Amino acid sequence: MTGVRAELAAIRNQVMWNRLIAVVEEQAQVMIRTAFSTTVREAGDLSAGIFDLQGRMLAQAVTGTPGHVNAMSESVGHFLRKFPTETMREGDHYITNDPWLGTGHLHDLTVVTPVFHRRRMIGLLANTAHVIDIGGLGMGPDGRSVFEEGLYIPIVRCFEAGRPNETFFDFLRAGSRLPVELEGDVYSLCACNDTAARRLGQMLDEFAIESLDPLADFIFDNSLRATEAAIAAIPPGRYCASIHSDGYDEEVTLAAAMTVARSEITVDFAGTSPVSGRGINVPAAYCRAYACFGIKVVVAPEVPNNWASLAPFRMIIPEGSILNAPRPAPVSVRHVIGQLLPDLMMGCLHQAVPDRVVAEGSSCLWNPPLRGGASVSTRREGPRIPPDFEIITFNSGGTGARRILDGLDGTAFPSGVRTMPVEVTENVAPVIFWRKELRPDSGGAGKTRGGLGQIMEIAAIDDMEFACNAIFDRIQHPPRGRDGGHDGAAGYVGLTSGSLLRAKGFQIIPDGERLLLKLPGGGGMGPPSERDPEAVARDVRDGVVSVAAAREIYRVAVDADGAIEGEETRVLRDGNRRE
Repeated sequence: MTGVRAELAAIRNQVMWNRLIAVVEEQAQVMIRTAFSTTVREAGDLSAGIFDLQGRMLAQAVTGTPGHVNAMSESVGHFLRKFPTETMREGDHYITNDPWLGTGHLHDLTVVTPVFHRRRMIGLLANTAHVIDIGGLGMGPDGRSVFEEGLYIPIVRCFEAGRPNETFFDFLRAGSRLPVELEGDVYSLCACNDTAARRLGQMLDEFAIESLDPLADFIFDNSLRATEAAIAAIPPGRYCASIHSDGYDEEVTLAAAMTVARSEITVDFAGTSPVSGRGINVPAAYCRAYACFGIKVVVAPEVPNNWASLAPFRMIIPEGSILNAPRPAPVSVRHVIGQLLPDLMMGCLHQAVPDRVVAEGSSCLWNPPLRGGASVSTRREGPRIPPDFEIITFNSGGTGARRILDGLDGTAFPSGVRTMPVEVTENVAPVIFWRKELRPDSGGAGKTRGGLGQIMEIAAIDDMEFACNAIFDRIQHPPRGRDGGHDGAAGYVGLTSGSLLRAKGFQIIPDGERLLLKLPGGGGMGPPSERDPEAVARDVRDGVVSVAAAREIYRVAVDADGAIEGEETRVLRDGNRRE
């Protein structure tokens, strides 16, 4: 009977583990339903999780981004160092946007809430959300220090025993261009934690348990063993790779040497470029977050994300490098560099398990922060000044090709955020999206094709003057293909008149002009000549590959209707093989 009881106990613990994930997913969904910022309610740029009393993450919501979740997994420990559990009371909520104690830049608010059950503290809930405005220069790379980038919130109580800290909210409202939205988002973050706390209490009553500690032991033990077993299946060795970013004033190099041992993986980022003078720097926690994610999706994708499943991944990040920026370096758009890290990790792992990795994708989001009104107008007065507005819209290029499947079109990887519908942005700001469509021939050619980028054309109402705080990459260094696959198309930033704009920095779009963005496509996988001709013909019919590209790159002759011209294709492919 002992074995039977053990099996039943394991099943019970697994059911409770699944329930925890359901609790934090409801936590995330409440945030989405109540948030004021479109970045949260439309794009899902958030995270939610539950932690034990030591600050170790037990479970995370399915909805959310790796940068938020994995960086937030370190944040709770910082909260506990300032406010130990014995000082916390029911109804307290604690908040910060400190980039080095939170998730990497001032636009992310992290809220931590103690959970009490029958007057006894049993755990902590935490969440993070990206807000549209936190004051300062706004979301962009032009700052010279973090103090220029917005309102800096240390770890403080925003609610005390259920009562709002009015002094905190006075400072918060005074420091933002969007005070109502920002205050509303803080209430949303606290409300979703309160909901999860109630659901957690109901779970404890249902399963007749008083503490999460035994369940935590079960989760951590099983997660660690599963992760270590997955690592043991990777060929041991040292694998090196590098990747390049356009940077701000100059190119940035990210270098990594990955050592795979029996039960752990260590990554050394020696050789990476130094800290930048602009806001593209990455705090170490954000580097660890996306590097761990890039490894985990290849090595142990089926193991749920928690403290123990992340523990075997170790990072050595040189001090003073762009991936370990010291306070008070500017970090506002740390995602531009940080979201390249999964591609870098896959560059290492491609040498060990090539069948498991994908080609490089557009990686970093193309999410233009747009601003209009008197604060950015080049005129002092006049009827052609648009109303004041501040908005950011999330968009993505193509993902890299997979081993047996094409890449995904216009899909955010590695962040996982959703593309925001243009109608939503147009509803909350005086802007018009004149074009938003897939970009033909942008996916890197290969046996499997890279995902397509997009073409976007944006203007203020009546084509009036407005500003874009450009935060784009993959223009000088497009996504690379693998194993003979071609690179994806490079990005482009300009005006519809033909003038080029800088890829990064605050710029005015003049009267009568429109912002033109061409988002990068993902890299291809394998030689294009090995792609199934029927797949090429289908791409031509769908308008994603041109007739010329089909012939010149894929060596497939297709007529204007997308029908394969068999004899000519045979000649083209035979000639290609002889070459």
